[in-house]
Amino acid sequence: MDIRHAHVNSPVGPLLVVAGDDALVGLYFQGYRHTPPPSAWGRRTDPSADALLARTRDELDEYFDGQRQTFDVPAVTNGDAFQEQVWARLREIPYGERITYGDIADVLGGKGLSQSVGQAVGRNPVSIVIPCHRVVGAGGKLTGFGGGLERKQLLLDLEEPAEVREGRLF
Repeated sequence: MDIRHAHVNSPVGPLLVVAGDDALVGLYFQGYRHTPPPSAWGRRTDPSADALLARTRDELDEYFDGQRQTFDVPAVTNGDAFQEQVWARLREIPYGERITYGDIADVLGGKGLSQSVGQAVGRNPVSIVIPCHRVVGAGGKLTGFGGGLERKQLLLDLEEPAEVREGRLF
């Protein structure tokens, strides 16, 4: 497999983008606790010199500019069966919406799975593209985000519908 990586700038700080052959295999925030070791990132390249990395960078730029709500770049996650179920559910969460860990657990077999869901969400290897930031705790509480709660809030604010934003006092 042709593994390569690049660093791209974003409003949430530098992002590590890792590609394998023809799919994105990693998108990590600086300081993300589950980032693989540098030996797993493959060779470093300029995103402009690699079609997949350039496409990922461009789609991220469009997302942060408010011009993109879904990502088209192919992504492969390579998790275990349960993680793949959770990550598939994350891909279904519409832009600007939030669900709880319990909601996902209910779909996958019951509230008793909430902690396992949280662990899988926290190990999402393709943040933003697979929108783990849209998962919140019970009652809408901001909890658990590998990129940090400040980044999670920034991403949620970015996606907040204008009518909701305008209706807020603070």
